[in-house]
Amino acid sequence: MNQKMGKASVKPDNPVYILNSASVVGTKEGDGPLGLLFDKVGEDDMFGCKTWEEAESSLQKQAVGLALDKAGLVPEDISFIFAGDLLGQSIATSFGISSFQIPLLGMYGACSTCGESLLLGTMAVAGGFADRVLTVTSSHFASAEKEFRFPLEYGNQRPLSATWTVTGSGAFVLSNTEGERSRARITGITTGKIMDYGLKDSMNMGACMAPAACDTIYWNLKDFGRRPSDYDKIITGDLGSIGRQALIDLLNEKDVDIAGQHMDCGIEIYDAKEQDTHAGGSGCGCSAVTLSAYVLKKIEEGTWKRVLFVPTGALLSKTSFNEGQTVPGIAHGLVIESCG
Repeated sequence: MNQKMGKASVKPDNPVYILNSASVVGTKEGDGPLGLLFDKVGEDDMFGCKTWEEAESSLQKQAVGLALDKAGLVPEDISFIFAGDLLGQSIATSFGISSFQIPLLGMYGACSTCGESLLLGTMAVAGGFADRVLTVTSSHFASAEKEFRFPLEYGNQRPLSATWTVTGSGAFVLSNTEGERSRARITGITTGKIMDYGLKDSMNMGACMAPAACDTIYWNLKDFGRRPSDYDKIITGDLGSIGRQALIDLLNEKDVDIAGQHMDCGIEIYDAKEQDTHAGGSGCGCSAVTLSAYVLKKIEEGTWKRVLFVPTGALLSKTSFNEGQTVPGIAHGLVIESCG
């Protein structure tokens, strides 16, 4: 039986293996520091489509197809797919992966969706409900701007606290058995809860999400009886430079110092000096493609043996913002270890 750990965590009796994964990104991401690591970089951000939303659907379709091919599997080998995006009614997902005809469980955790889908996929496999599942998430800069802020044609100004939504999709194949070249294994999960510190600035999502990241990291350490140094890296999804400092300060108030271990996907994916992304990257594609292309590579190489992966999400919409509501946050944690 899988073991409940403390308040919010679970340690599977047997690890869940990441058999393989894939990352597909846009041109800006391809020009960034991780550009050479992604499986596919689009020639342009329309990906041969007529609309931004169709382009995001194409991202998911390509990522799922690549992940299956790399794992040597076909859609019939997958029991469930856990998938989501940032758009209303998850249209990037529903139009993107319908052709695979895999039973679908739709996810929405804002920018934490990569973590949520991996967490629930792990539960399904570890609980014996599936031998193999696939998880996929995506975001697109232009479709997200239309959904949450203003269409690009409006030309609105972005404050320095704002992050840049990553155009990208990451897909992962999870299994209850280790493959010949499994990339890593998931050995623990920590489910986050909604944290709301009353912030209302939708252009400073890093600060809005930092309390949720703080809470999930704190409970993961407490539930598993670990210290920050027990992880080679503690990796958040898209706090950016402002959210990173807020997270470190909040954890210091709890006498937890992660400064030496912390890494943020939103900081790693862009060159802050050259790419004009202000506070960094965001979007649920941000943590997904960085995990697939960069984090798992470091684990495979043996550079990192164990990491805590904590994608973060800001739970807002244009409606809630225009009605004066706050911007709550959520974050989910996964303990990912090498197979060696």
